[in-house]
Amino acid sequence: MNKKCRFRRQKVFKKIIFIFVSIAMIGLVYYLFFEKKDSEQTSQLPANQEEPSSTDEVPIIDKIYSLSKKGMILEVPFTAGETGYEEVTKIFGTPENMDETSVGDYAVYPEKRVTIGYKKSIAFDLRSYAKELEKIHYKEVLDQLGEPTDIKYYQDAKYDQIILTYRISDEYQLKWILDKPTEKKPNPTVHHISVVATKPSKQLPIPEMVDRMSLDEKIGQMIFAGVEGTKSNGDADRLVREYKVGGIILNGENITTPSQTVAYINDLKARNSINKVPLFLGIDQEGGRITKLPGELQNIPTNLEIGKMNDPAFSFELGTVLGKLVKAYGFNINFAPVLDVNSNPDNPVIGDRSFSANPDVVSTLGIQTMKGIQSENIIASVKHFPGHGDTSVDSHLELPTVNKSRTQLEELELIPFKRAIDEGADMVMVAHILLPKLDDYPSSMSKVIMTDFLREGLGYDGVIITDDMTMEAIAGNFDLGDAAIRSIKAGSDIVMVAHDYDKMIHVIEEMRKAVEKGEISEERINESVTRILQLKEKYRIEDSRVGKVNVDTLNQMIGTVLPNS
Repeated sequence: MNKKCRFRRQKVFKKIIFIFVSIAMIGLVYYLFFEKKDSEQTSQLPANQEEPSSTDEVPIIDKIYSLSKKGMILEVPFTAGETGYEEVTKIFGTPENMDETSVGDYAVYPEKRVTIGYKKSIAFDLRSYAKELEKIHYKEVLDQLGEPTDIKYYQDAKYDQIILTYRISDEYQLKWILDKPTEKKPNPTVHHISVVATKPSKQLPIPEMVDRMSLDEKIGQMIFAGVEGTKSNGDADRLVREYKVGGIILNGENITTPSQTVAYINDLKARNSINKVPLFLGIDQEGGRITKLPGELQNIPTNLEIGKMNDPAFSFELGTVLGKLVKAYGFNINFAPVLDVNSNPDNPVIGDRSFSANPDVVSTLGIQTMKGIQSENIIASVKHFPGHGDTSVDSHLELPTVNKSRTQLEELELIPFKRAIDEGADMVMVAHILLPKLDDYPSSMSKVIMTDFLREGLGYDGVIITDDMTMEAIAGNFDLGDAAIRSIKAGSDIVMVAHDYDKMIHVIEEMRKAVEKGEISEERINESVTRILQLKEKYRIEDSRVGKVNVDTLNQMIGTVLPNS
């Protein structure tokens, strides 16, 4: 009996185990079947159907939108339209790269996933490539922010993108840049965002601007530098970005073709976009034999030929032609007209560059030429004060001497300059001439000539610029650093150093030392910088790029003015 009971219990127990195992097996099969089915359904989704993104990213969109109202982006302590280049570099350091574009320079910080665009040294475009942006999808942006104010597309060899622009306020735009939605990828993720200041940064009053400038920036404005080669290079870059020179002159060796010249000028302007003050860009385009602009431009008569015609209206028209020519190539200063009275027939450097041996003719025609140039919003730098006409030596090769008294100068050489100043001359170039009856130093280093004669005697309050200090008249007789210091102390505003990068740096460094030692007061520096900034403001000087030069159009313009052409 006991055996039977034990057998039955074992049999029941086995049945229970069998049932339990069977149920477990059925459950496992059921699970595997439906899990596989779900997996197959997921894997069989069309390739263009993406997983919906998480609503957790909505707060990031809100945060980006909120920051954009202040002109800011994620994790960046700067404000578009306000923060300057120097402040950015103090916090972020020197950028790994600077990309030059038609709208401004862009400083690239790959490790910070940030790019910053500059105009006139102010950050106007803040771009973020933060990792969090990769979680945000196209449809989320539209769902959260609504329809954009504007939609644009961008395509190059690497990118095919859509740009969603939201007008945040009168001051800022918020841009979302994503891959262009396609049938296969209708809901792409964000590539980067951009907050752009739409209003130009406020122009400070000049006294406040001068007050905020560093000593290096001020000294830079007082240098008119030359550059080497036919395209921008390391030395040119350092002169503009590191030494912050206020002006660049292109000489014959810098110029080959119209397109090359424009490219060079545009590159210099682009490099200057991180600086607060736009560049002076000058050239000697007098007409006659002093014609630096490239291309097959129609010849313009010499001043001597124009002087023989003695037609003021024609001189004004030729002045407008000269202004249009230099403007077409991107320059904003023409070192012309020549106001020297050609009183010495043995003069090897002036000659047919002068209108006449008669100071009245020189005055009338020179002033009309000056006004014609100015009418095209180009600065005319009249030259060579106090008069290079009665010299028998070329100052490019040695120091000329003019043995005249003040009275004698006032009776001849100074007449055209006095009248031009009365008629609105904005810039006067001072020559390298020794007048031993008046001073022991050349006119470009003489207080008697620049302060006593020009400033006080003729009542001139515009910008005084020296002729090139690397000419042998100065470089062959003086250390250029000492010469520059003496020139500033004597009254010049801008020292031109048109050749030799090392000499330019020497002059800049010696000028800085002179201020730091108290040899030149910073107040004296401020006087010159104020005049320079006033002139740049008057002519609305900007670092805007210029387009292609149409030589045929320019020649047609010249032809309409020249007689018998």
